[in-house]
Order: sequence, then C-alpha cells, then structure tokens
Amino acid sequence: MRKRWTELSGGATYLLVGLLTALASLVMLPLLVVLALLCVLGVGVFLLPTALAWLRRWVAWHHRRAGRLVGAPVVAAAPLPGTGPRQLVTAPATWRDIRWLAVHVAVGVPVGLLALFACGAAVGSVVAAPLWWLLPADAPLRLLGIAVTDWPSAVGLGLGQALAGLLVALLVVPGLARAHARSCLAVLTPSAAEQLARRVDTLTETRAKVMDAHGAELRRIERDLHDGTQARLVALSMRLGMAREALHEDPETMAVLLAEAHQSAEEAMVELRDVIRTMYPPILADRGLAGALWAMAARAAVPTQVDVGPLGTVPAAVEAAAYFAVAEGLTNVAKHSRATAASVRVSRAGAVLSVVVTDNGVGGADAARGTGLSGIARRAAALDGSLQVSSPAGGPTSVRVELPCGS
Repeated sequence: MRKRWTELSGGATYLLVGLLTALASLVMLPLLVVLALLCVLGVGVFLLPTALAWLRRWVAWHHRRAGRLVGAPVVAAAPLPGTGPRQLVTAPATWRDIRWLAVHVAVGVPVGLLALFACGAAVGSVVAAPLWWLLPADAPLRLLGIAVTDWPSAVGLGLGQALAGLLVALLVVPGLARAHARSCLAVLTPSAAEQLARRVDTLTETRAKVMDAHGAELRRIERDLHDGTQARLVALSMRLGMAREALHEDPETMAVLLAEAHQSAEEAMVELRDVIRTMYPPILADRGLAGALWAMAARAAVPTQVDVGPLGTVPAAVEAAAYFAVAEGLTNVAKHSRATAASVRVSRAGAVLSVVVTDNGVGGADAARGTGLSGIARRAAALDGSLQVSSPAGGPTSVRVELPCGS
C-alpha cells in the first residue's frame, strides 16, 4: 500500500507540475510562430540562437523528469549545431523540441486537469463538508450528488466522497503520469539513425583526441629517454671505455671509473623505471587495482578512505585508466580543494567499472578549465568511457569515471 501512495504522490506531482508547464508552453508556441515570422523578415535571426537555447533547456528538463518517473535512461539531445540560422533550423533536434512543445500542450493540459479533478475531489470534500451550514437551504452543498442537510450527512458524505476520490486517484493518476512520461520520451528520444550518427561523430572525435594524446605521450617518452636515460647510458659507455684503457696502466683509476659506471647504470635504471611507471604502473601488476589504490591512499596528502568492491577480471588498459584517474583526482584534492577528507569508491556493475573520488572541500571544480580533469576525460574517452563532475560552490566535489570493461 505504501508503494501505491508513493506512486500517487509522485504521479500527482508530475501531472500537476506538467499542467503548469503545459500552460506555459501554450504561451511559448505563439511566441515561436512570431519569431519565425520575424526571421522571415530578417529581424528575428539574431534572437533565434538564444530562443532555441532556452527551448532546449526547457525541453531537456522535462525529458529528465519523464525519465526519472518511469525509471528509463534518458538519451541526451545533441548540442545545438553552431549558431547559424540554417544550421539551427535544419537540425533534427530543433524540430523534435518544437514537436514536443505541441504534444505537451495537447496532452499535458487534459491529463493535468484530470489529475487535478481526481485529487481535488478528495481534498475538496474534506474541506467543504464542515462548511455545509454556511450555504442557504435552497442551494445546499452536494456531495456524491446528495444534498448535505445536517452534520451526520456532512461527515458521512464528506468521507465517502474523499474515499471515492482517493480510490479514483490511486487507480488513475499513476497510470496517467506514466503514459504522459512515456509519450514525452517517445517524442524526445532521438531516432536510432540519429543516435548512430552521433555515436560515429563522438567516436571520430575521441579517436582523434586519442591519437593526439598518443603522439604527445610518445614525444614525452622520447624526450625523457633522450634527456635522461640516454645521457646516462652514454656516460656509462664512456666510463667503461676509459676503464678498459686504464685496465693495465692505472688500476686505481679503473676502479674509480667502474664505480662511476656502476652509479650511472643504477641511475639509468631508476629513470627507466620512472618512464615505465608513467605508462603502466608496476604496482598494478604486483598488487592489482585494489592494492595499488590502497597504497596510493596511504601516500595521499589528504586522509583518504578506499572502498573497492568485487571487480572480476578487468582489462589492463581499464585498470591503468582507473588508477591514473584516481591519482589525478587525489592530486586535485590535495592542490585545490582545501579538503580534510577524501574517499575513493570502485565498483563494477555488469560491464561498467565505476570510479568515484569525492572530497569535502570547497568545490568549484570544472572539467572544462582544469587540465587534470580534462586528462581524465581523455583517458576515459579513449576507452569509450565517460567523466561526470559534480562540484557546486562550497562542495562537496564528486568525480565519477565510468569505463566499459567487457562482460
């Protein structure tokens, strides 16, 4: 029964808010017609990008509401294709938004009024029944079609109509709300062809970024090897050559040169390990992702809790991406957040590995401005993953990375 009451309250709220927004949309439709006429005259062209951007936000909010009500995933609409009038007018998403506006008015108003009547009948009878005596005898209050003439009839008929209204609301309102939400999703969900086209565009863009990042990484490795390890190896070779020449003539000098060569070899090995660590941390191979994250948290500047659930078999590339995402996230926490505590949570649901780094700092993190977060986004995009950042002013900050890792 509790579930039915929850469905009733959620459905009634959805439909009554939808009634108000449908009335607002009824005002927006003629405004769009006026804007179209102004564009024909050449006057409204400058207002078109702003108007369609506001329409996109309005529609996206309703799209999310509908998805939450029925528990369906929401496929986000494509961003506006530039600011050119021709691009905006010919974009499929623009016409889908306008089509939804008309459907919302046509459907939202009647179903909203039905919900208002069903819920109002229950609430109104409870409010009106005690006031029956204020009405004149020749125009009495009627509940369930029966005149209320005394207190017993007021109580009985008031409760009867309230129960009848609640019963109708329980039976009708949740179903109406779900039907309305599904109609909204049906209109606003991009077609399979459009989703495929967007997917191709996204993959093309991410692959280009991956190639750029790969090229930059190769140049960095080449630079590190050239400036560090190669110089060490050249010095090692020179010292070994000098030691060979001093083998018979000056044994003491040879011993010094061999000691220096040994030191150069050790330094070269350290630098090689540092270069390798930036490509695939050896600790991942030694301890696995969970152990590597525990070790990282122990070294973190901010006290960090780690929670790693059952992960199953995770590809090495995904493990490395998750490791570097946590490393970058904790670095940002230490540098920018002024946090006193952080947490790392890693879990797997089906074929998706989720990594969440949170802190209790001041917030304000923005993936568009920070090179660290944008680096995480590029790593995730290379594996067809995603980055979500929630960081309101005042905190807390939550960085969520989702990586596909196979079934």
